[in-house]
Amino acid sequence: MTTKNKVLIIAASLLTGFTSCKKDFLEEKRDLGGVNEEVFKDSVLAQAYVDFVYGMFQAPSNAQSLSWNLATNNIQFAQTTDEFPGQTNWNREWATVSYLNPHALNYFGPILGTSTGNNTWTRIRQINLFLDNIDQYGLPADVRTRLKGQLYFWRGWQYFDLVRLYGGVPLVLHAQDPVGSLEKDDLKVPRSSTSACIEQICLDLDSAIAMLPGKWISTANADWGRITSGAAAAVKGRVLLTWASPQFNRNDDVARWQRAYDANKKAKEILEANGFGLFKSGNLSDGTAWDNMFQQEVNNPEAVLVFGFNNVLSDQIQKWNGWENSARPKEINGNGGLNPSKQIMDAFPMKDGKAPGASSYTYDPKKFYKNRDPRFYKTFAYNGALWPYAQNPRWRVWTYRWHDKANAATPTVTTELKGANTTGIYVRKATAANASNSNSNFANSGTDFMELRFAEVLLNLAECAIGIGNIQEGIDQVVEIRKRAGIESADNYGLGSISGRDAAFAAVLNERKIELAFEGKRFFDLRRWMLFTNEFGTTARLGVQPLQGTRRSGLFIYVKKLDGTKFVGSNKQDPMFKPQNDGNILIDREPVAFPAGITTQDQYLDYLYDNYFEVIEKTDADPSNNWKFTWYKEYYFFGFNETAINNSPYLEQTQGWNGLHGAGTFDPLK
Repeated sequence: MTTKNKVLIIAASLLTGFTSCKKDFLEEKRDLGGVNEEVFKDSVLAQAYVDFVYGMFQAPSNAQSLSWNLATNNIQFAQTTDEFPGQTNWNREWATVSYLNPHALNYFGPILGTSTGNNTWTRIRQINLFLDNIDQYGLPADVRTRLKGQLYFWRGWQYFDLVRLYGGVPLVLHAQDPVGSLEKDDLKVPRSSTSACIEQICLDLDSAIAMLPGKWISTANADWGRITSGAAAAVKGRVLLTWASPQFNRNDDVARWQRAYDANKKAKEILEANGFGLFKSGNLSDGTAWDNMFQQEVNNPEAVLVFGFNNVLSDQIQKWNGWENSARPKEINGNGGLNPSKQIMDAFPMKDGKAPGASSYTYDPKKFYKNRDPRFYKTFAYNGALWPYAQNPRWRVWTYRWHDKANAATPTVTTELKGANTTGIYVRKATAANASNSNSNFANSGTDFMELRFAEVLLNLAECAIGIGNIQEGIDQVVEIRKRAGIESADNYGLGSISGRDAAFAAVLNERKIELAFEGKRFFDLRRWMLFTNEFGTTARLGVQPLQGTRRSGLFIYVKKLDGTKFVGSNKQDPMFKPQNDGNILIDREPVAFPAGITTQDQYLDYLYDNYFEVIEKTDADPSNNWKFTWYKEYYFFGFNETAINNSPYLEQTQGWNGLHGAGTFDPLK
């Protein structure tokens, strides 16, 4: 968002102004001791406190927002999927699974100390401190109710994030005092069962649902981005969907699916009653409306839960969205740091909604971009694709290569003189046509990120409906999403052949893979359904390929001559671009006049692919050729790492992991 009317800006401004005359406020926050009564007596300061908590959970300035995750503070979970290549701690081979290795996720955090550093337990303490005290100092009941509702939400959010990664964790519902040995003994809270944690999370979210408005009404949209009752209900639906999924629900208990269905149906009803729904402003048939959705901020009906950014220049309140800069190629001064895999690109269906090979449209791997789902063109930028920005609304990305020697095995010379990315494919999704590279090279972006969209609410409901046997109801939710995406209507939007519960589950998961690509959901979907390997039979059950043993790849698109032989030249001999050629070019990639029978650049691009481009798989996106994606079943519930175990030796380690006292004993399925 480009204005200063933002929750976090308001919080920072209020805290800055207040602390200029009450400097002990931040001192008390820094040592986590005592309570500053002024905060709980003044509604403006109390709101600033709550807004400060919002900021503790959201992506920092310059983060790759869509794929960023709080647990890692980067996009490594997305790289531990089929979305992005690259080695992480959770897709490489280890000699043993151990709490001493970096694959023991460090998100659980250190023991509560006197620092206010932003970690799991300081966030929980800040929330509990507020909830323990806000009712004691005379603020009006309606003010207190809305403030508490927001923090009940964030406490439920934090505990859910822990539980889906570790299983049961210590439930701390009142502020702990880290000062003094006696108090530190009170910090030794054992792990609660996973089921007890799920119930507490639902209680917190139920409190938020009851306490918060369905929609915030304020002057100049000052409350845009605040949690609503619908957002709390949707997160509860997400929680119970996870609890019903095979990761936690090994016996496929239908009662869990029913509870999740009821929660997600209620969330949909609350949201729709308050004006939320699928964003449909713009042309539906070509994916324009779907693309527009990511740029509409205030009053966007799709935006159930928003993580806010701004484009202000002040250091204190600056919070830029790093997605635009990361996505844009180096050739136009972007960072070029997002490298989508060929595998995620290939997963997108044809425009009739059916997979390549099963579609009425012939799929040609040499022209992989033809007749695809409209979301394909709004999600990826590939060689020759139109990808406008403020300084050049007609700009096209070119990634082709050529050989420097006739006998070279791979094309090593690229038209991207400032540096090519790893896969030869770019992420176009959620980038803005009016983004500017004249100010901070696309970095000065204030576009908000929708952490939870209405489309996900429909997909959550769809999966739960299938879980209780309402297969057609589940498919109907997917149909609504495909209508908005611009999929052709024939054969029920490409879903007419689905038969049976598992086939329907697979269809929903595949739709999530496409609709929510790069939005930080894929890693958790693969864990929920245990699809990294077939050790639990889930990949065979759904008919999908496990990631285990695979490599993510990209595309080499190299130039050939009309006779089919390789074009050979130096880096000063770009065969298709005169400004980068010291001699005659082979053919102009964007000519002033087209050959006979061709009237548009898109038609001309087809001509180039037919006659001058060769498409082959780029196999070096992942590490050395011996590297294979390696997942261990113990990652479905992470163990505590060495720091957590050493600081809190009283904690039970998770089964499957070792610790100070030998093999872990905590069962995350109870």
